[in-house]
Amino acid sequence: MTITATRHDRRMYAIMNRRDMQALGRTAARRRAWVAAHIGLTAASVALWLGSVHLGPLWMPFALLALVLPWCVAMGAINGATRGLLELRGHMLDERQLHERDRVRAIAHRITLGLLFAGAAGTGLAAWLGGVRYDGGVLFPVLFALLVTHWMLPAWVACLRVQDDAPDQVLETVHGD
Repeated sequence: MTITATRHDRRMYAIMNRRDMQALGRTAARRRAWVAAHIGLTAASVALWLGSVHLGPLWMPFALLALVLPWCVAMGAINGATRGLLELRGHMLDERQLHERDRVRAIAHRITLGLLFAGAAGTGLAAWLGGVRYDGGVLFPVLFALLVTHWMLPAWVACLRVQDDAPDQVLETVHGD
């Protein structure tokens, strides 16, 4: 069965592989900075959303709206650095990219598993040894934060795993050769 690329597939591939945007994530330091910024923006967005739902101050939704554009820019830089590894459909990726996508998802899954285990062990020990009792009001925010972490972690891991371009590739891109 042959799968052909649709117009949407070709457009997404072109967006994810724009040469002029690759400078944003060319070095490991830049990619780490984008991931750190995106983690911070995601955490702030989750906190503001949960605060607006549970606490209700009027300013929180407006602060959340102010974070949307920087969050999207950081996500775009991450997707550009990974060249759409997690955003493109499987038939648009070569074997190496498919293998890397599977590897990234496995690593992110293990990290999420570790976070869930640490959270369960920590709350269990606190309840067992410290006599701490939890009310239901904490459950939803913690589960929501874990959901968002599970959702975003593959993109963060993929961006951190990208290898720097070889020096001759950088010169080609800069000089247009």
